[in-house]
Parts: sequence; C-alpha cells; structure tokens
Amino acid sequence: MSHPSAATIGQLRQTGYRYMSVKDELRKNLIAKLRAGEEIFPGIRGYRETVIPQVINGILAKHDMLFLGLRGQAKTRMLRLLPSLLDEWIPVLSGVEINDDPLQPMTRTGQRIVAEQGDDARIEWVHRSARYQEKLATPDVTIADLIGEIDLVKHAEGRYLSDESTMHYGLIPRSNRGIFAINELPDLAPRIQVGLFNVLEERDIQIRGYPIRLNLDTCLVFSANPEDYTNRGRIVTPLKDRIGTVIRTHYPETTAEALQIVAENAWLNRNAGPSPSGVKVIVPQFLSEIVEEVVRLARTSPHVSQTSGVSVRTSIANAESVVSNAERRGILTGESTVVARICDLQYIAASTRGKIEMTLAEDDTSEDKLIQSLIGEAVKTVFNRLTKKMNFDAVSEEFSRNITFPSGDDICSEEFVANMKMIPVLSQTSGMLLKTLDLEDTPGFRAAVGEFILEGLYVNNQLSKYNKNGQTFFRK
Repeated sequence: MSHPSAATIGQLRQTGYRYMSVKDELRKNLIAKLRAGEEIFPGIRGYRETVIPQVINGILAKHDMLFLGLRGQAKTRMLRLLPSLLDEWIPVLSGVEINDDPLQPMTRTGQRIVAEQGDDARIEWVHRSARYQEKLATPDVTIADLIGEIDLVKHAEGRYLSDESTMHYGLIPRSNRGIFAINELPDLAPRIQVGLFNVLEERDIQIRGYPIRLNLDTCLVFSANPEDYTNRGRIVTPLKDRIGTVIRTHYPETTAEALQIVAENAWLNRNAGPSPSGVKVIVPQFLSEIVEEVVRLARTSPHVSQTSGVSVRTSIANAESVVSNAERRGILTGESTVVARICDLQYIAASTRGKIEMTLAEDDTSEDKLIQSLIGEAVKTVFNRLTKKMNFDAVSEEFSRNITFPSGDDICSEEFVANMKMIPVLSQTSGMLLKTLDLEDTPGFRAAVGEFILEGLYVNNQLSKYNKNGQTFFRK
C-alpha cells in the first residue's frame, strides 16, 4: 500500500499525528488483534497454548524478550513475525542518518533541521518491513558494528569529536523506532554483551566514551540455546537481569502438529513450478508418520546429544528426500503417479547426516548405523500401532516354503503387485490393511502397503532381509 501523502512537518501536524514508542505500537496493535480474534503469529504451529501466551504477555508488559530453545524451534521465524504488529507506516525526518521522529527529534541534527526549517522540514515514510534489523551473533562482532564508531573522515573535516555528526552509527541506533534482533546471543563476546547494558536499561549509548546521549526508541529481542544461556561462561549474568521476558520454546508435542508443520514447509509437490517432473508423488499417511517417528526417536535417544536437539528441519528434509526418491522412480519407470514406499526411507540418511549430534561416535559410519537403527525402530513403532488388531502369522508361515520376495526402489508398483499375486495370502492381507488404513485400492497404494507389511514383519523378527546387487529381498 502507498504511504500517507504528508511530505512536510506542517502537513504531518494537520493529520493529527502523535508520536508513539515502538513498544506502545506493538502493544496497541496486539490488543487490537486480540480483540478482533485474529491470529497473532500465522504459520506457527503447536505454540498456541504454550509459547504464544508468553510472547503476548511480554509485549503487553513492554519487555525486551529472549527466545530460549533448541535449534529448529521457530525462534527466528517468530522474531521475524514481530514487525507485523507495528504500524504500517511511520514518518521520519529527512536528512538524518537514523530514524528520527519529526515532532520529537532526539538527534542534534534533527533538532537543528526542525529549528531552521520549522514546518517546512521534509519527512519520509518508513514501512514496517524496513523497521526490523537482525544480526547473527558471531565472535567477530564488534562494538562498532552494534553501537557505532568515530568517523575519522568527518573528524578530519574539522568537526569536534563530541559532535554527533562525527559518529558512524551501528546497527542498534539505526534500528531506532524499530525492532532489533540478535540471534544466538551467547555467542557474543562478553565485552560486547557488556556494551548492551545501557541500551537495555537506560536506552542510551556512548561511542568511544564521548557524552553522546541518544534516547533510543527500540525493542530488543534475542534468541539463545538453553545450554549456552544457562552457562555463566557464555552469557554475563547482568545482561540476563536486564532482559524482561525469557520465552521457552519446544518441539511439536504431538505427531499431528509435526506432520502439519512438515506439510506446510516441505516441498512435496514436484509436478508444479519452473521444473516440473511430470510425476505426481503421493505419500501415504503411515509413511509420513514413520518419517516423523524417526525424528521423535532421535530426540529421546541416548546416542544423540539432547543439548543440541534435533531440528524440525530434519523432518522437513527427510520428507523431501522420500518424495525425491519416489519421484526418481517415477521418472525412470515412466509412471505418472507414484506412491512413496518403505524402500524410499533408506535415502533419508543423506538428509539426516549432520542434523543429529552423537554423544559418542566410534567411527565414521556410526552416524549412518544410528540412522538406520532409528528407521527400523520407527517402522516397528508405527506398524505395531496401526496393525495391532491384525494377524500376519499366515504371511510369515507362507515364507517358510522357501519363498524369496524381491523389493527395492527400482521396482514399479505394477511389477510389485504382480509379484504379490504369486503369494495370495500377502495380496489378501494387503487388501485388508488398505481398508484398515482407509487407502484407495490402486497398484501404487497396494504396493506401498504390501512392502509395509513385509518390512513390519522384518523389524518384528518374523522375516529376514538381505541385499544383493543393489536389490532387496525378503525371505524367512
């Protein structure tokens, strides 16, 4: 939308404009959204009853806030949604290095412009999207980056060091009348953290010790990992004391919430966009649950460092890997519609590597062995839960007749179903499970369910499995 038409201070006065601080803006617009029953943080799932109330209370209290949680818990995403609670446009004085209110300028430059030009002083309009600044904390961040530094070129021109015009302002002053976020706050060097004391408490800054007082109007927000935040060596205690609200985040508490997050964030529709494959990939619900179960098991595994966590991005990347392998099968076999199968799970190792941190890795293959173990346990958990009222003894006994069943991701669904018909009890049982899972009886779904049964029997030690020349075989 276009900004208001006022172009000078005089025209701005005629609109009835009144200055409002950033935190009052956030509070005002939040109250309006709450009364209107609007969603405060659209796209954020699983936090309605836990995290979002903490954020709302922090904004209502006009606090600076810190989002405390493991990686992949939507901390940065929530920070970037905060500007939606700001007014769409605000006026600022033209010719001033930082955003300065036209009616209440805090900088000497702004005050001089207003004194000299009065109501004819020019103003500009700043959109709320430009009022959010973000900085990733790294050990090389300096005070000059955040607060500012003396501009020696301006000083050489004859200006006094105590003159504000000789200063080059850092990110925080340039975020005046906006929101400034620091990601991974504990990674800032302690001396840099100390530099934030006055900004958080007194809202003023000093550059090189010169008495330059800027009454900053900004909302400061941070993110941090609990392990770093609770370690006194990583974040100085007085800085903690100055942060008004600390908000604890968490991973999805239910499988349904996790699956919704994956569905909304993963790229699963491969038959659209600038590079369509012509293959429609369908992922059965039970396979999506297995993919999520792998991550849920990793979050409780003693072999995985729980202080680092297992990001939601792992679930998203794994879902995309499963779809990619099914898509590859469709491209190679010429199928226009492909249903993802258990065999596609073996490729999620590539998208899981590096996303889990092991507590003790004996060799380079330890991570892959752990991933394969988690996949097997996830298949067992989901299979036993979905088929607890079914009996598969007849299928297992049929394999006692020295039957070997070929499987693998290079076999199309039609061929897989044809092979199943050679074992009538397997075909019949697959039909029963299709009805139990409320799936359509197509070759794609029948093949997916048939392989699910075989893998379920394998992880429950009723069948064995081996690989030969890149192909998988099930037998007794």
